[in-house]
Amino acid sequence: MAFLLAPESELSTHLLANIGDRNTGILAAAASGLCTFIDHYGGDADRILGISGIDPEHLQHPTQSLGLLNYCKVLEEAARQCDCDNFGLYYGHQFKPQALGLLGYIGLCSSTVEQALINVARAFPYHQHNSLTCLVDDGECYRFDYQVRHSAIIVKRQDAELSLGIFNNLIRQAFGSNWAPRAVHFEHPRPESWHDHSRLFNAPVYFSQPCNSLLIPKSNMGRKMPGSDPILLMVMQDAIRQLNNYEKTPPNIVDNTKVQVRHQLLNGEPTLEAIAAGMGLTSCSLQRRLRDQGLPFTVLVDKTRCELATHYLQLHQLPISELAPLLGYSEASAFSRAFRRWFGVSPRQWRQHNDLLEKQSEAS
Repeated sequence: MAFLLAPESELSTHLLANIGDRNTGILAAAASGLCTFIDHYGGDADRILGISGIDPEHLQHPTQSLGLLNYCKVLEEAARQCDCDNFGLYYGHQFKPQALGLLGYIGLCSSTVEQALINVARAFPYHQHNSLTCLVDDGECYRFDYQVRHSAIIVKRQDAELSLGIFNNLIRQAFGSNWAPRAVHFEHPRPESWHDHSRLFNAPVYFSQPCNSLLIPKSNMGRKMPGSDPILLMVMQDAIRQLNNYEKTPPNIVDNTKVQVRHQLLNGEPTLEAIAAGMGLTSCSLQRRLRDQGLPFTVLVDKTRCELATHYLQLHQLPISELAPLLGYSEASAFSRAFRRWFGVSPRQWRQHNDLLEKQSEAS
């Protein structure tokens, strides 16, 4: 691959050292400077990486593949171990697009801001699997959507805040550090220190939304990117595609359905018809394929709600009274009945018992 870049280019070794590797999760460039940032907040980077199942050596190579599940876990673990609830937000605020490696340079080398967002959205599946990125026309604004769609990943707040911060910084390359989106949306519930989100994005921030999004005014979207370079852009696009030149495994119907159900719960009770339509299937086809896997649709919805309920109960800043709508229940009493069926205790009793176990674990 020596023909890709001139020998004197610093990018050739920094970005393409492992060009023969194949990405099966997320490129390690997404964790650039992570260990230093953890140290800055008083955490033990080696311990946090070990708990999360990430080899520190892999972080030295931007095109090394990390498991997406491990990556989201390391960010959540860092927030916990550093006692910094807004860890992903702060990490993203200082994360320069150049540090994102191939994907970052695809944005930076694009001709205009609009083209940068289009190119990043198109290249993102090569940078990170099991995720959604798209630029949507939303009237006076474009909406840049981002969402992890890995069925095994429930806890992903830190990743979402980091990622929108990086995309925001890419746009600021053209408009300056004071540029602000029209609004910012996050799919997770509002955290305790939410005022910092509005301050760092310099915009209204809304939580418990259907997707993580930046709302970007269409005016001046034709602004030129200061580092526009059409030749280097083609090099980066070709390089990131080569990291993903392998045969993809067929999608798992159960995993895909669980992801769709999680998204629909914010709008109320998920229906088989709505979920099937979102997946491009008929309701009969989806029901049949789920039954073939031994998991009828109603059982899958129930299991998904149970998983989310235990996750939300571990978020101490989230009142129990606010959980029912997050799980698609119209009344708190319906959630309480379901929870007693799952665990034999009330949500409040479960939270108290879990808090006690956590304190005992920390003391030991």
